[in-house]
Amino acid sequence: MPTRTSLSLPEDVKERLQVLDEGGDSLSDEECVKEKLRLLQEFLLTDTQDQLKILEDKLKSSELSTEVYMSEVKAVLKKALGVVKEDEGVEQNRHLNGFSENGSHKDEGEQEGAMDTQEEGDAIKSPSAPKGRGGRRSKADSEPKKSPASTRVTRNSGKQPTILSMFSRVPKRKSDELNGEATNGEAEVKPEEDITEEIHEEKRLKTEDEKPDTENTTNGKIKPVSAAKTPPPKCPDCRQYLDDSDLKFFQGDPDDALDEPEMLTDERLSLFDANEDGFESYEDLPQHKITNFSVYDKRGHLCPFDSGLIEKNVELYFSCAVKPIYDDNPCMDGGVPAKKLGPINAWWITGFDGGEKALIGFTTAFADYILMDPSEEYSPIFALMQEKIYMSKIVVEFLQKNQDATYEDLLNKIETTVPPAGLNFNRFTEDTLLRHAQFVVEQMESYDEAGDSDEQPIIITPCMRDLIKLAGVTLGKSRQLYWRAARRQAIRHPTKIEKDNKGPTKATTTKLVYLIFDTFFSDQIDQNNKDGGGVKRHRCGVCEVCQAPDCGKCSACKDMIKFGGSGRSKQACQKRRCPNLAVKEAEDDENMDEEEVLPVKETKKMSQAKKKKQTKNKISWVGEPIKTDGRKEYYMKVCVENEIVEVGDCVSVSPADPSHPLYLARITALWEDGEKMFHAHWFCRGTDTVLGESSDPLELFLVDECEDMQLSFVHGKVNVLYKAPSENWFMEGGMDDDIKVIEDDGKSFFYQLLYDGDCARFESPPKVTPSEDSKYKFCASCVRNKERGVQEVPSVYEPLEDEESDSKVFYGLATLKGEQYRVGDSVYLPPEAFNFGAKAVSPVKRSHRKDCVDEDLHPEYYRKSSDYIKGSNLDAPQPFRVGRIKEIFCNRRCDGKPDRMEIKLRLYKFYRPENTHKGPKGAYHSDINQLYWSDEEATVNMAEVLGRCQVEYAEDLVESVQDYSSKGPDRFYFLEAYNAKTRSFEDPPNHARSAVHKGKGKGKGKGKGKGKAASQESQDQEPQETTVPKLRTLDVFSGCGGLSEGFHQAGISETNWAIEMWDPAAQAFRLNNPGTTVFTEDCNVLLKLVMSGEKTNSLGQKLPQKGDVEMLCGGPPCQGFSGMNRFNSRTYSKFKNSLVVSYLSYCDYYRPKFFLLENVRNFVSFKRSMVLKLTLRCLVRMGYQCTFGVLQAGQYGVAQTRRRAIILAAAPGEKLPRFPEPLHVFAPRACSLSVVVDEKRYVSNVTRGNGGIYRTITVRDTMSDLPEIRNGAAALEISYNGEPQSWFQRHIRGSQYQPILRDHICKDMSALVAARMRHIPLAPGSDWRDLPNIEVRLRDGTTTKKLRYTHSDKKNGRSGTGALRGVCSCAEGKPCDPADRQFNTLIPWCLPHTGNRHNHWAGLYGRLEWDGFFSTTVTNPEPMGKQGRVLHPEQHRVVSVRECARSQGFPDTYRFFGNVLDKHRQVGNAVPPPLSKAIGLEIKKCVQGKMENATEPVKQEKMEACN
Repeated sequence: MPTRTSLSLPEDVKERLQVLDEGGDSLSDEECVKEKLRLLQEFLLTDTQDQLKILEDKLKSSELSTEVYMSEVKAVLKKALGVVKEDEGVEQNRHLNGFSENGSHKDEGEQEGAMDTQEEGDAIKSPSAPKGRGGRRSKADSEPKKSPASTRVTRNSGKQPTILSMFSRVPKRKSDELNGEATNGEAEVKPEEDITEEIHEEKRLKTEDEKPDTENTTNGKIKPVSAAKTPPPKCPDCRQYLDDSDLKFFQGDPDDALDEPEMLTDERLSLFDANEDGFESYEDLPQHKITNFSVYDKRGHLCPFDSGLIEKNVELYFSCAVKPIYDDNPCMDGGVPAKKLGPINAWWITGFDGGEKALIGFTTAFADYILMDPSEEYSPIFALMQEKIYMSKIVVEFLQKNQDATYEDLLNKIETTVPPAGLNFNRFTEDTLLRHAQFVVEQMESYDEAGDSDEQPIIITPCMRDLIKLAGVTLGKSRQLYWRAARRQAIRHPTKIEKDNKGPTKATTTKLVYLIFDTFFSDQIDQNNKDGGGVKRHRCGVCEVCQAPDCGKCSACKDMIKFGGSGRSKQACQKRRCPNLAVKEAEDDENMDEEEVLPVKETKKMSQAKKKKQTKNKISWVGEPIKTDGRKEYYMKVCVENEIVEVGDCVSVSPADPSHPLYLARITALWEDGEKMFHAHWFCRGTDTVLGESSDPLELFLVDECEDMQLSFVHGKVNVLYKAPSENWFMEGGMDDDIKVIEDDGKSFFYQLLYDGDCARFESPPKVTPSEDSKYKFCASCVRNKERGVQEVPSVYEPLEDEESDSKVFYGLATLKGEQYRVGDSVYLPPEAFNFGAKAVSPVKRSHRKDCVDEDLHPEYYRKSSDYIKGSNLDAPQPFRVGRIKEIFCNRRCDGKPDRMEIKLRLYKFYRPENTHKGPKGAYHSDINQLYWSDEEATVNMAEVLGRCQVEYAEDLVESVQDYSSKGPDRFYFLEAYNAKTRSFEDPPNHARSAVHKGKGKGKGKGKGKGKAASQESQDQEPQETTVPKLRTLDVFSGCGGLSEGFHQAGISETNWAIEMWDPAAQAFRLNNPGTTVFTEDCNVLLKLVMSGEKTNSLGQKLPQKGDVEMLCGGPPCQGFSGMNRFNSRTYSKFKNSLVVSYLSYCDYYRPKFFLLENVRNFVSFKRSMVLKLTLRCLVRMGYQCTFGVLQAGQYGVAQTRRRAIILAAAPGEKLPRFPEPLHVFAPRACSLSVVVDEKRYVSNVTRGNGGIYRTITVRDTMSDLPEIRNGAAALEISYNGEPQSWFQRHIRGSQYQPILRDHICKDMSALVAARMRHIPLAPGSDWRDLPNIEVRLRDGTTTKKLRYTHSDKKNGRSGTGALRGVCSCAEGKPCDPADRQFNTLIPWCLPHTGNRHNHWAGLYGRLEWDGFFSTTVTNPEPMGKQGRVLHPEQHRVVSVRECARSQGFPDTYRFFGNVLDKHRQVGNAVPPPLSKAIGLEIKKCVQGKMENATEPVKQEKMEACN
């Protein structure tokens, strides 16, 4: 070993060592050595560390006295610093394992009752601290015991004498402990081991950082190495940063202050008499109140007592004025001045003083103390303690009643709660919640512990899960709970937080809905019981809850065999319910990856029955053949195993797999062709549909599947009854009292609907009547399948003789998918069908990452590794191409005949504005249905055509462009032609204009409403359109009316009644629908009134009666069951009593013609799709045709991604609506709309996929015209200050001039949040990771702190400048340390804390992108909420109410009610009106079609195919 060592130390460490050597910190000799050890430990060589370790081992084994140990440590450190030679009295190879972070070292002179003047000098380091009597240091010498009085947080105790040691005749007594939990003495060794690991890890990282730089040389010069940066020094006791400006010292005690033993015997407290009776009893531990108190550590640092220091055995003391327990006056008068009371063994909370202030107390070895007012210097620290306790009270009480609340809803509650008078804070913010998140969640865990075993824990609610993730809360830690603690006798105020034991609210249901749910759940519970309760749940095994022993006291433990129970319940100890497991299960249940490609089960084909071996031998024909067709002889009857079967009868067919139920089919033909055969038209069992096991086992569904089979496969004859709807079906609602339709005799079944297995559509079977000459072999399935096949293939008609060509044959008409196309018609084509002559200015996919970033100024920028920007439209496809048919032709084959297998179209191309040289900017100012004529032509295959549209020259219209466009989608116009070569806009040529008039007056072959709108023809066609009467509508759970607004715009409904319990939303509905009767009460109460025969409610409002409601729409909240992962008897009960069940009962009672249920996308996936299945099951049993699908609102004209599940139903006799085709293209990532149920993927009926007829709507389209406002803007009415810029803005402002802009108001964010928003750059994709790490003066006069990086990050390493990247010990793989938390920083500490496991929290504090779209509009725009991209693209604020309303598609004239948070909630909960309008137009088509079929016989135009 060399005689001298030279350590490479950072400059800040060198400066700190110099200060210590000069005695600049007024530290004792011992503390100076310890501080040096802490500074140098990560830079010491291994040999030196070994020396220090051996020295500490000898100190612990008492081989060395403290004085000798300190002198030898000093010598080792001096040698390590290169000051002395190796032979200066230090033994080789000695090693100290680091000084314990919590300061629980052994002190010299450890004698009970002795006064140590040295230690008194260590306790208070303030220069102003007066010299006084020596303090006492002691520890209880026995295991702590549980106090029955209140919940406590205790120190890990060693030996400590109590007040009894001051009185010779009284024996020693035990200290108390929290909830009887074992002391954590072993845990003290672990931090020291972790420190050693941290040293080696940082050394390794440092070596790795330096090595490549050393090797990288240029021209012989070594590249300079960035010095590894070390964290700033911390106090080893209170863990506060020594260079922190907020670190304060205790200012000292008054001269007349007494030590604790003397104070307790002061006559002013009047608690002890001369005999000292009662000290033997723990219950008689004296209680006092204290005021003007300060809490500090041995070094005199004022510090919080609730940050885990006491639990780590750090000795905290307090000085105060002590008052009798009965004295409620917090002033100093009458108090006994006391100094250095403690150390504190426990702190506890006993309840709320009158419901507002929590009563907090300390326990020392001598007494209990209840805190009143802190000293002026300690007040800011104590205010945080009061804040955290009151915060947890708010959260618990809020989530008791709002278990489905979101994180944003909780912030609403917190930000609108005014702190009670007398507390030292005036406003709650999100920062407040995140600061105290660990404590709040711990209270929730304890609150859940107090609940019933089958009750849903609050910890797994969506709100708490988001808080746990965002704040990085550690679950399963030791908990302190104030509302479960037994009251101390001296405290008269019980807690005001009480367990809400009310069960689920009783749903009003019709008998039919009740029976379906009740029967199904009873069967499921019985099955679960048979299966032993389902899959055994495993513990996480990590948290303290998992590692704790069974309590032996709860009901679950008492049933365990080891505690003498039966062992039947197989439930875990109620105090050992793993919170990590519960949260994970809830997360897995709700947050499914909808875009994940799941294995899809193949559709079950009935042809499997063909694999069955022949088993029937006795088969003989009955009667003579009725028809002979070639070799086939057709019969009407056959005898199978002595059973007569006729054409039209139903039979069962044995499957190849004996575990599969028998297949069922109708025989549509019998013949012999060498073998005895039959044609089977299959039925489908309910279990083979989307209904699964929820279906009626006797109900079958027709399917369009059929096949020829041998009669030997027939198993037997069955009876299948067609259940036709009753003639009085609409008035029979609520009258069904039996769930059974027919009796189960083993051979009887019934059917009422046709099922489409791809789209999960249940429809009334089409009425087909076979002709007399085809009865013996008529199959409806064959007919429909043949029709579909014909429609899929393009066909041509009407050859044009006057246009002959040697190579081509021209036609006047073509058909595809039931649509007719003529020359002059306009059509849609996919974007790849043809290109344009002009090269459009397309958005360039550029990287938004900067190459050179100051990592010290922007320490989190490294997390932006991806170029993908959430909410970007860069990947959005182009809208469909539009062309006008010039020619329809087929090429001639070699034999001169036309090749009809390949029909071609010659088209004129239409340019969209964005296809011209103007690019997207041109599109922004133009109408979305504006086109430009061009003489460019393209030839395409007829099979590529996606549909037809109407394109008119605007000058030829007899109405305004706005009126023409408002009559529906698929209507375009042009005013100019575009010349790509000259990049100029010109007047359209004559043939463009004349083509409009071509075929004027000839309506043949033109689809309804699709003909040319030439001036006269438009007038002729208008009266022919069927006027659809508006449906009388009841909107349940109406909110502010988004669903109804869209239906009104579609012209399909008139909302006569609406039900909305939340008053602000109900008031908003009234403002916009003055003619609607709005019921502001529980829908269950209203239905009960109607079912009991009442005509009005308690307010005299007229109730809708049976037969009044023609359409029922609504979005029932999924309260009570949306967060539950598995069903048990209690959660089944919640589901049965949910609002979904109530809503279905409304449908059953009123029997409307049309029914719509709207909900979040995961509605179709909740509980393995059980919610969806039972909803459809109820509708099918009622007799409704129904289907479900997922729609993306962004595809219907809003700049927002919002996927919604929609269930549609139509009464018997009506036509079941189809889901609307997408109108606008949208980002493909947000358009995954298929649904997987029981491993089968279902798609909606949409045929155009992600394509659209219009371009996407952007944030710029939505809100670029709105005037600039500031954070907190509150003016309800302002001027627009400008004209609309885009089509969307013109459309949303309305046709009538409106000078006043309403509700362009935004939330007033706190000073800290406002500062963060100001520092988010304006570039696309900017979010919290772009924040600078600087100090900023806030508008409230305070200054933020810089975020300190104090730990190595195992995942991300160090920065390019050598700086650390971890903000918590968990970054090194260790447990989180509460002392690492930081607050009031520009970069929120919680985000880098948990960023590694949450995709770096991409998007939080994110700005919207002008050319992108909104995330799902939420009920409360919060920068750190679930949808964090809520900052305006250019202004330093969150989006306003009107901006959110526009993102939902609400017209500017639409009114909202209440304060700014109420309005945000109304907007965020609404259905986007453009989405509901699109659905309404589909319903309108169905009504229109039915009316036309009823009034006119269907005219079929005969078309002769050309040979």
